Amino acid sequence: MPRDGAPTPNSIDSRLDPTGEVNPVHANGNVNGSGQHNGLSASLPTYLTHRLRLNPNSDHQPDNYEDLQLDFSPTVFSSLEKYLPPNLIVQTRDVKVNYMRDILLRYYPESERIRFQKHREYRQKIISNYQRLHRDLYTMSAGNFFVPSFIRAIGENTEQGFRNIMSEPSPGIFTFEMLQPRFCEMLLTEVENFEKWVNETKFRIMRPNTINKFGVVLDDFGMETMLDKLMEDFIRPMSKLLFSEIGGSTLDAHHGFVLEYGMNRDVDLSFHVDDSEVTLNVCLGKQFSGGELFFRGVRCEKHVNTETQSEEIFDYSHVPGRAVLHRGRHRHGARATTAGNRVNLLLWCRSSVFRELRKYQKDFSSWCAECQREKRERQRQSVAATKLELLRRERHSVS
Repeated sequence: MPRDGAPTPNSIDSRLDPTGEVNPVHANGNVNGSGQHNGLSASLPTYLTHRLRLNPNSDHQPDNYEDLQLDFSPTVFSSLEKYLPPNLIVQTRDVKVNYMRDILLRYYPESERIRFQKHREYRQKIISNYQRLHRDLYTMSAGNFFVPSFIRAIGENTEQGFRNIMSEPSPGIFTFEMLQPRFCEMLLTEVENFEKWVNETKFRIMRPNTINKFGVVLDDFGMETMLDKLMEDFIRPMSKLLFSEIGGSTLDAHHGFVLEYGMNRDVDLSFHVDDSEVTLNVCLGKQFSGGELFFRGVRCEKHVNTETQSEEIFDYSHVPGRAVLHRGRHRHGARATTAGNRVNLLLWCRSSVFRELRKYQKDFSSWCAECQREKRERQRQSVAATKLELLRRERHSVS
């Protein structure tokens, strides 16, 4: 079971049904036509009587579980709902919750469940006490957030439409105008207001990652639903076309945060890969010098520390409102911000399906540059060996 999403085929293979049909299991195998068993009414759907679909129903719009007090993240339930069989997916939310909870209790590690419960309590404490400055930020409003060209491209939802607004200065790195200046300013002041509240109340907050000492997790003070919409309705359509080989069409979880660089903040960011399949990075401002991103090629876990090839070297200078979209496994870092302050919005988008499938793969040549080089070398050696064998046979036949 992956940490950030729904169960997938390999994690629950003993209960999967490719057709998504009901597969009743009874003590003596007898079920009458009315759905009764041994004269008793059929019970509610359970893990033992209904199998999950092998593939998700991508057209289904799952229920929202944010308002329920659950043992697991609401996004896990929303993701898992797409795998429910046809006759269960139309049931009431309560019926679906009970069914999915039964599965999750069997397969979700207890340590993860405890971690989620503690994090939920932490978030609830913040949300209950923090007074929002710009309430409009907490609900997706495309017309107020994004520039018109970006909205048009999303509406067209074609690869050509996306490429019309993008540049690809280096393979797999896409840049485009995205955020309106007013949205950038509102988010900046909201973050400043939150940090002011943190300092005044001496509330100890969790930072976005283990590398940065400054910055805030936007999900933790109420923006999770808005960022979910950002991922599902805007980033996933692009990723489906641009990053299909790494689960771009099945992004189902995110980690959204803001990082701050400059005076009395983080200065730079060391060389690393993100814990994401697809990363969105948008500069919000302010006035600054330096802080360029440097990219050094896409690598799988096995090859993450291999040498950089000359064609993989690319540096990018931030522009407020302009986005960078790239694979999470694209190695990168940030140079020192030498003057002023730079603030960036980041959205790490993850696919539980891709992460589960990746566990059973050894060849990542569809996206890892080093795997590609090794594959080409094996092919070259194979061709060379074949040629030598043909020459040997030819000489033998002549002699």
